[in-house]
Amino acid sequence: MGVKTFLIGPVRGMPQGFLKEHVERLEGDGYEVHWPERDTNQVAASLEICNQNHEAIKAADVVHVIWDGKSQGCLFDIGVAFALGKKAIPITMPEASPGKSFQNMVREWASCV
Repeated sequence: MGVKTFLIGPVRGMPQGFLKEHVERLEGDGYEVHWPERDTNQVAASLEICNQNHEAIKAADVVHVIWDGKSQGCLFDIGVAFALGKKAIPITMPEASPGKSFQNMVREWASCV
C-alpha cells in the first residue's frame, strides 16, 4: 500500500480530464489517492461533504493541491489539512504574488512541513 494522499482540487470548473490526469499520475507514482470528485459523495449535503473530506484528509499522509485561485471548497480543504498538520505538495496554484496571499502561504507551508 502506498502513501495516502488527498487531492485538493476544484470539483467544478476545471478542463475535462485535467484532475483525472493528475490522479492517474499520482497513482502511477504509488500514491493511494482520495479524489473528492470520485471518492466523496458529491450529492450529499454540504456539511456531509465537508465531514467526509475532513475524515479523508485526517487519514492521509500528505495532501496534493491543485487550486485555481477561485474554489472556496479548495480553501476549506486546505485549511483542514493545515490545521491537521499535513504536508502540502502544490501541483498547480496561481502565480506567486507580491506580499501576502493565499497561494504564497501554501507554497511557504509546503516548504516547511
